[in-house]
Amino acid sequence: MEILLLLLLPLIAWAIIIYNKLVRDKNRVLAAWSDIDVQLKRRHDLIPKLVDAVQAYARYEQSTLDHITHLRSAASATAAPAERGRLESGLNEQVRSLLLLAEAYPDLKAGAQYLDLLEQLSDVENHIQYARRYYNGAVRNLNVRIDSFPDLLIAHTFRFHPAAFFELESAVEVDPPEIR
Repeated sequence: MEILLLLLLPLIAWAIIIYNKLVRDKNRVLAAWSDIDVQLKRRHDLIPKLVDAVQAYARYEQSTLDHITHLRSAASATAAPAERGRLESGLNEQVRSLLLLAEAYPDLKAGAQYLDLLEQLSDVENHIQYARRYYNGAVRNLNVRIDSFPDLLIAHTFRFHPAAFFELESAVEVDPPEIR
């Protein structure tokens, strides 16, 4: 009986260590997603202000402004990383269109409020990029652990599931928008 206990003790210790590492990696993914969510909310808070600033100069571009507002609402209501990534990519492209639209209005480009909004938006975009990179690294670590032997034995026993990456949807998004 003592020999059996001596043989089982290392296995139990190994299972506890692996389980704790899986929990740690899962919590890193959740924390990293929370960081992305905070940055996306910051961007979503800036977008109406940017739309209002441009709207004062570009009344005839209402469809672009309406589409941005719709995408912002849809993205805010979505929690799944894959779907959120798709919607955020569309939102990114529309914000690019908005910035290009603003290029046609020199008075707008010179306005202090507009310039401040652009600076804040640039800062948020950088934070989103960093948060996305960290999140995807945490997802990679969790997914590798879940798929690697012998950790997968514990992962499948306790129903750990791979996490979804927050991916770029469009080639345009690989290069962040140039904000002047």
